Amino acid sequence: MLPPRGAPDPGEEGAPHAFPPDLHDVRHLRLKAALLVVWALTSFGVCFFARDLLFSVGDWPVGFWMASQGAVFVFIAIVVVYAWAMSRFEREDARAAQALDGERELG
Repeated sequence: MLPPRGAPDPGEEGAPHAFPPDLHDVRHLRLKAALLVVWALTSFGVCFFARDLLFSVGDWPVGFWMASQGAVFVFIAIVVVYAWAMSRFEREDARAAQALDGERELG
């Protein structure tokens, strides 16, 4: 069985990290920040100030539509985008680790 990620090597002193450093990669932080901004704009911006938007979605004013259905669709889209992006990041990291292991074997 493999030791947990971020755990010190047997000869190394120090406690394991609560969160491995790669979870705080710049790519992940930027993704989380961007999705948080989308969430905040959808929750607070559009729903609270939608009365000022003078157009309709179907037969309903945009404020009613966003408050009743649109925000839920946006939140589902945020989850889908996050899952897709994290999967892509993991594939990229696996390829990079595989290439690094290949270089170590050759070197």
